[in-house]
Amino acid sequence: MYVMGQAVPVTQAVVRVPQEERTRVMRQRLLDATADLLATEGFAATTTMSVAERAGVSRGALLHHFPSKNDLVVAAVAHVMSSRDDDLRAKADRITGARTRPVLEMLADHFTSPVFMAALELWVAARTDEALRAEVFRLEREVGRQTHALTVELLHADESRSGVRELIQATLDLVRGLGLASALSDDAARRNHILDQWALTLEKELA
Repeated sequence: MYVMGQAVPVTQAVVRVPQEERTRVMRQRLLDATADLLATEGFAATTTMSVAERAGVSRGALLHHFPSKNDLVVAAVAHVMSSRDDDLRAKADRITGARTRPVLEMLADHFTSPVFMAALELWVAARTDEALRAEVFRLEREVGRQTHALTVELLHADESRSGVRELIQATLDLVRGLGLASALSDDAARRNHILDQWALTLEKELA
């Protein structure tokens, strides 16, 4: 380019990021920061101010996207749960040979992950917050349906057969219970033994 009639080499191009993309990136930073705080610090410590600080944005910018803490935490848990489903599908695609035990391991890992701990904090808080409870109930129903459908897909289960739907639900109840137990102590050895036995049951019943 020319400055005062002199040729000046252009050393750096100005890249303008579209507003839509900037908004998407900011929302994702806020949701990730919220989920991380829920899992590590708990619901009470996950304030709009602490989330804004961790995400590196102003509290005003946060409130522009999420008018209340409840809006923020519910959206964050929904966001990370969706991302976790995508991760489970990708891992399942790489399984070769017998898949029942590896799938159970994947599900158990999900229900002992920071994602589950974040959701657990939300459920506990919702017990005494009527407005939050309504939102969490809606989210839980949606996530529950998605997780059930994903488990059916991963296990190649045929729910048209009598009792199979109940077996899938029992599987999810089992791994969720193992996740709750892990919140207080490391029970990996007991968990592995239980999963070994349940895999044998599923292989027999789903065959």
